[in-house]
Amino acid sequence: MAHRLRVVGIVAVLVGVVFAVGGFYGITQVNAGYDSLEAFSEAQNVELSYNDDGELVDRGSTEGAEEIMDLLTDDWDYSVRKSEFDPDDPLVDTASEYMYQMATIATHVLHGTQTVELPEDVEYNGKTYEAGTYEFDVDGRYWTDFDRQDPIEGPARGLAWTGTAHGLIAELGVGAVTASALQLGMTMSWLMVALGVSILGLGLGLFWVGGAGFDPKGMTS
Repeated sequence: MAHRLRVVGIVAVLVGVVFAVGGFYGITQVNAGYDSLEAFSEAQNVELSYNDDGELVDRGSTEGAEEIMDLLTDDWDYSVRKSEFDPDDPLVDTASEYMYQMATIATHVLHGTQTVELPEDVEYNGKTYEAGTYEFDVDGRYWTDFDRQDPIEGPARGLAWTGTAHGLIAELGVGAVTASALQLGMTMSWLMVALGVSILGLGLGLFWVGGAGFDPKGMTS
């Protein structure tokens, strides 16, 4: 029985070492990912704006920042981590910061106005639109909410939701997903380390219970 316990203990020690080493390797890879994401953010140099009191502002006002945060948390149902916002480090490089910057672009588009010019009279759905200049209020419309056949809404959609807006939102979305994946990777890696250390401790305990003693020259029964 004692011999079997020692054998099981040795196996558990080996398994624990494998898990621990794998966890530490995962941590190094996640840190490498963080370094790469940080370098990418620094190359783009996109920063959030804070006032002297350390509050987020948009175009100089805290109300604008609150509107953006409302879109992010209420409309998009995103769980913002306040700890990821640091006035001393305004660089956008965390998941919450990426999502906030995405919401910033969306807010400006959703609540903007676009100037549409009709070179000639157009009739649509029984209504005649005379040639001239029209100011169109986006009024919270996303890309799919426009009537693209309407002579005013159709052109306004392309003016509001430009390729640049779509591209920036997509890029920020990739950043947010990458940052979240790295957080998950770090959590899983540390769990592997903890599991490995626990199994290692269990293995040593089983080996000790099996009657093994430790001395500087090795382990003897």
